[in-house]
Amino acid sequence: MKIIGSALLLYCFFFTLLVAPVTARLIVDQTGEKIELPEDPKRVLSLAPSLTEMIFSLQAEDRLVGVTRYSNFPAAANKIAKVGSYVQLDLERIVAIRPDLCIAIKDGNPRRTVDAIKALGIPVFAIDPRNIEEILDALLLLGDILGASKRAEELVAELEHRLLQVKEKVASSQDRPRVFFQIADIPIVSAGKDSYIDRLITLAGGSNLAGSLTAYPRFSWENIMLLQPDVVLISSMDGGKSPETMKAEWQRWPEIPAVRNNQLHIVDADLFNRPTGRLIAGLEILADILHPVDLGESSAK
Repeated sequence: MKIIGSALLLYCFFFTLLVAPVTARLIVDQTGEKIELPEDPKRVLSLAPSLTEMIFSLQAEDRLVGVTRYSNFPAAANKIAKVGSYVQLDLERIVAIRPDLCIAIKDGNPRRTVDAIKALGIPVFAIDPRNIEEILDALLLLGDILGASKRAEELVAELEHRLLQVKEKVASSQDRPRVFFQIADIPIVSAGKDSYIDRLITLAGGSNLAGSLTAYPRFSWENIMLLQPDVVLISSMDGGKSPETMKAEWQRWPEIPAVRNNQLHIVDADLFNRPTGRLIAGLEILADILHPVDLGESSAK
């Protein structure tokens, strides 16, 4: 984080006077902190790609004046000014954009940087979703502060309906395939306890072979052969390799049931890693892969 000089601090003092909201309200964010926000924020800065995606899903993108690097969905987000990455925010650029509200995510944005933004007089509203239900709550909160409550309620109702459909269909199957979800290959890394992927695998009617381990455990091929996964999912973020190359690495080991039975699947990383409504799409794909008889022919191989 850059050191803020006295000139910048002086500028920020006058900036705060200029952007101080005429009307404000006190609201509690998802971390439990009370924040004074503009009644109708017009210049909103998103501090993470997932937040940018959420704001677009609420059809409130017209309020966005800045986003972070890798805010790539939908495509229109690529055209918005960038203020660094979500873990390395550029305070000078943030000040220059003159936001009247920053939206942060607790599990991602460094606390010291968020505190520095607040010290400059810019209000910061934070979300902290740890599961699908809390993602839906976050959408409702964001809808409230961005004047998009009606859209948020409609979106959440749709996502809840889709979630219920998956739960009902999966419940009819007694089978719980053993799943290995690969998110990196050198070293081989999977998604373990308390990760979104672990929760999605469970909801989709599978058994996460890394579910009892740390959030992102490492494995050797010997470890994996002992685990004998029935299904392998390979994240598209795995080193930028082609699907054929990623599958070929596994096909060297026909002793693994997933390899022997052609159950190697390449999946879009953003549908499984980003805490947004699109996790439901990831869940539907995963349930389709794990229970093709119950949910229809898989389309994600």
